[in-house]
Amino acid sequence: MPGSVTELVDLLQLEDLDVDLFRGRQADTSRQRVFGGQVAAQAVAAATRSVEDRMVMHSMHSYFLRPGDTAVPIIYDVERIRDGRSFVTRRVMARQHGRPIYFMTANFQVPEDGLEHQDRMPDVPPPEMGVSMTDIARKHSPESVEEWEREWAALDVRYVGTSAMGLPHDPDHPARAQLWLRTAGRLDDDPVLHLGAFTYATDLTLLGAALTPHGIHINSSRMQAASLDHAIWFHQPFRADEWWLYDQVSPMARGGRGLATARVFTQDGTLVATVAQEGLIRVVDPAERG
Repeated sequence: MPGSVTELVDLLQLEDLDVDLFRGRQADTSRQRVFGGQVAAQAVAAATRSVEDRMVMHSMHSYFLRPGDTAVPIIYDVERIRDGRSFVTRRVMARQHGRPIYFMTANFQVPEDGLEHQDRMPDVPPPEMGVSMTDIARKHSPESVEEWEREWAALDVRYVGTSAMGLPHDPDHPARAQLWLRTAGRLDDDPVLHLGAFTYATDLTLLGAALTPHGIHINSSRMQAASLDHAIWFHQPFRADEWWLYDQVSPMARGGRGLATARVFTQDGTLVATVAQEGLIRVVDPAERG
């Protein structure tokens, strides 16, 4: 995965192969499969390349179909489903080795004025009081710190707390997590770049919220975890390189799957996005995994 913001930006620069056909490169990684946030972010980049600049993405809905191969590039094929005066719809298929690994449908809109309301941002400590992922990794082992710095250093993540540690007990919501995120470096002003970088980051921690009441970490050898689907509603543009609060709640886990949703707030309390994801959280015997 990208170890710096520069590498993350490079990942979002797709190669044009033909009209609405693109190729995305891979990052240098030791992971056995492509990070879902990377595929989603590159698909967002591909979809936005097929619409007029006046169109702004307001939602994306996607399915992860097969594990991605980190050794070969990913091909993104954009289909123009609908071109209206106010709304545009695109479908993106990502494929490797001749097979689809990911599907996304994205909707775009010409910005307009309308009725407005939003949830109030929860009261949380500022990012500076959060616990960095490097410090959390350091508590596990030096190897965990090395892995974080090698694979995820493009992001600055500060945990506020989870329902297992740091957040007050809430019997109505037993699975919660709150954290601040931003890219670990400044991005230029291109709104599409911020859209892609944000999409990349949204897949990092969301599924883990479903595990907070169960005393098991998503990277445990007892856990088989994978994103199954991912949806984002973009309420208004914002900068991915400035702090945003990821207010996560998992309302249900059952049948080996966990559902998590999140509200995204900027530091001034503006609700800028809503994210939802369901994923596989299957508990297994480590011996059965080889």
